[in-house]
Amino acid sequence: MMLAVTTVTLLIVMAMALVRGFAGPTIFDRVLAANLFGTKTVLLIAVLGFLFGRPEFLDIALIYALMNFIGVIALLRYFEHTQKTEKGSSAND
Repeated sequence: MMLAVTTVTLLIVMAMALVRGFAGPTIFDRVLAANLFGTKTVLLIAVLGFLFGRPEFLDIALIYALMNFIGVIALLRYFEHTQKTEKGSSAND
């Protein structure tokens, strides 16, 4: 019963993260919401693994967590680089 409540709560938080991602005023708010959504997805996979008695779901959750971390770092580095080049080109104009 408790794992089912946890699953529903995680789904609600994931929906709130999606709303924040679409409504975010800056790109960094959207990246933060995507990171939050990915983290909650990892927790959801782990909880579903325990709920269904499938411990191999934890391996999937760990791999997804690594992919989420690397993806967020890559996005932030990309946006950091593009902002530096935009500031540099506007200073030359």
